[in-house]
Amino acid sequence: MSEPGTPGVSVVICAYTEDRWADVLAAVASVRAQSRPALETLLVVDHNRALLDRLDREYEESDDVRVLANAGPRGLSAGRNTGIAAARGEIVAFLDDDAVAERDWLKYFAEAYADPRVMAVGGRTEPVWASGRRPAWFPEEFDWVVGCTYRGLPRGRVRVRNVLGGNASFRRSAFDAAGGFATGIGRDGNKRPLGGEETELCIRLSRARPDAVLLIDDRAVIHHRVPGAREHFRYFRTRTYAEGLSKALVARSVGARKGLESERRYTTRVLPAGVARGLRDALLARPGGAGRAGAIVAGVLTAAGGYVVGSVRARRGGVTFSVVDVGGGVLHGGGRGGGGD
Repeated sequence: MSEPGTPGVSVVICAYTEDRWADVLAAVASVRAQSRPALETLLVVDHNRALLDRLDREYEESDDVRVLANAGPRGLSAGRNTGIAAARGEIVAFLDDDAVAERDWLKYFAEAYADPRVMAVGGRTEPVWASGRRPAWFPEEFDWVVGCTYRGLPRGRVRVRNVLGGNASFRRSAFDAAGGFATGIGRDGNKRPLGGEETELCIRLSRARPDAVLLIDDRAVIHHRVPGAREHFRYFRTRTYAEGLSKALVARSVGARKGLESERRYTTRVLPAGVARGLRDALLARPGGAGRAGAIVAGVLTAAGGYVVGSVRARRGGVTFSVVDVGGGVLHGGGRGGGGD
């Protein structure tokens, strides 16, 4: 339970596969170990009856964990919306099912909401590589490929355009103002590794509430497991291409100016500096320098290719997405996107 006089925090963890069974249990355990206790943990299962039944049995005697079935279409956005609709807390936090939170994670989130203008707070996500160490060729500027905080994000507690969905929290009233996560954007366990749903939501929130403050506090730390398959260049290329598709979808929803505002700075400042560091390391015979520089260039090119393809699909009438209120009604829909297979 939350402390008297402080906002209650509901934690939503979305799960979709029994392959992550141990990870899901570890994620819940990390929430239970918080120095600032959560009001509840909501486990939302994405159209997997066997996993739903197994988690029901695991937590049937728990007062602090509720297991729910995704009430919307398959995918992460609808799963999160199911959790939002069921949450009792004034604050709703999201934790990936293959991540564990440090002990003060919720403490730092909750502190930021003392300012009533704050509508969202994100944290820092550190990779836990399956091989035990970062691949020498893998640039820190592209850690978002594996769902983690990347070089180029501001440090400390700072104002941002958007938080990153695997380690984020929102004031409950933010969803009342802007609606939930858009379905048709973001991950579906059986398709390309798309993203961007939290970016689209945050931009939509800032338009609905121009006074809203969105923050990242890098003291709110989680540790995110990176499976071996994601340490290879093939996944890197697939994920960056999918990000381009996703950005086309976001731009279609909220406009290219705002939808690509942060990406322009990242592409024109952060990435050239990363290439220069990689080339310098190569000249100094440091391991992986040339590989990192090459990966940055390849990542930019594949993301740009995905964006072009996604934009063309959007103009021709690609994937439909819609924004729903957290009670289940559609706020607006029929938007045309470019993501998906």
